[in-house]
Amino acid sequence: MYIPKANSRSMDELISNIAIEDGEWNTEIPGLKLYRNNTVTEPSPCMYLFGLGVIIQGNKRIMLGDNVHKMVSGQWMMTSADLPVMSCVTKASPEEPYLGLWLDLDIRIIAQQAIEMESPRYDKAEKQQGISVFDMNAGIYDALIRVLNLLHEPEALRSQLMPLIEKEIVIRLLSGPYGMTLRQLVSQESPVQKITRVLSWLKGNFTGEVVINDLAKMAHMSPSTFRLHFRSVTGMSPLQYLKQIRLLEARQLMLNNHLDAGSTALKVGYESASQFSREYTRSFGEPPQRDIRRLREAV
Repeated sequence: MYIPKANSRSMDELISNIAIEDGEWNTEIPGLKLYRNNTVTEPSPCMYLFGLGVIIQGNKRIMLGDNVHKMVSGQWMMTSADLPVMSCVTKASPEEPYLGLWLDLDIRIIAQQAIEMESPRYDKAEKQQGISVFDMNAGIYDALIRVLNLLHEPEALRSQLMPLIEKEIVIRLLSGPYGMTLRQLVSQESPVQKITRVLSWLKGNFTGEVVINDLAKMAHMSPSTFRLHFRSVTGMSPLQYLKQIRLLEARQLMLNNHLDAGSTALKVGYESASQFSREYTRSFGEPPQRDIRRLREAV
């Protein structure tokens, strides 16, 4: 694991100065979020978007389908698509809270940089996962330190430094152990790129009827090949992914729009309110109305 220089401001200090209480903290830099938890948490469903996540202090467990990723302080992770996961903080205390950050990545910058770097073509035989975990290295750490320092420098934040640092991060990612996955994402020929295109379509069309064979045609694959690559990227079947998308959207609708469970079930694509309630309870641990009441009381 990379250890920062003694005379530099550490990443945990920079994050703690902004994330002063438990929760997710948006920042003035688009796509950059900070996290703090003073206690361990129960597994909770959420959506991980395409980007880079770093654990600065504490431990975390992420479940993607049947795959479990245990992350510790000093590790970073990459997601190759928008993925519904179960995650929980497994090590945290008021004295040493869990601290982390998330940075969205721009696929257009990655594609352009891959061309400029004349990166080697991806290895078709290499199997890629939706989530990959690595130990932190000096280059990524130093670049992220400079990103966090921008939050304390108003003039620098208004300059063009952030796009330059973001480009540096992409170059380091393309040059490192995750480079092959990034090249697959920006290659029109790759299975990963085809599956992410289908995932993007599903996120915008999850309320209607979805036929697996139609999704396979969209990806220009046979149904069996499509299912294989879909599970490789997302850790679950297409129908499981669709169900998680619907349930996460339903939770947000009830929480933000004060809808009842029956109306919400129809809005997200369920024909049966009872089936919706059963699957919601199985996923979130409580029936819809009780879960939403608990979330509102916790705010």
